[in-house]
Amino acid sequence: MKLSSFYPVISTDKVAESRHFYVEHFGFAVVFEADWYVSLRRDGDPSYELAILDAGHPTIPDGYRNVARGVLLNFEVDDVDAEYRRLVDGAGLVPVLPLRSEDFGQRHFIVADPSGVLVDVITEIPPSEEFAQQFLQ
Repeated sequence: MKLSSFYPVISTDKVAESRHFYVEHFGFAVVFEADWYVSLRRDGDPSYELAILDAGHPTIPDGYRNVARGVLLNFEVDDVDAEYRRLVDGAGLVPVLPLRSEDFGQRHFIVADPSGVLVDVITEIPPSEEFAQQFLQ
């Protein structure tokens, strides 16, 4: 299969609030907007896309019209400490996981969007010796 695009679509009952969250805090721009669907792109780069869809919209099959649960979006950044200061200290987002370093090779924190989708902001760090052996490349 040759892909021409790949991006997550968040199913939510808070389309406008979610749109604002990703535009305001994560630098996405709106490229299409209806009251039931918003397509976002970061910095005009089509490789960083995200969409938000009203969970009750009829394009979602019956029995699947639910808000997203158990979804975690990873945003890898150069300086997670600076992003923590910007998003938590500056913008007032509440971390659901505080800033910390993990033995498996990440320094990160997690916030939740208005729908409850988790956003994990990460900077890779050297893993512990135990975890370094698990990396294949």
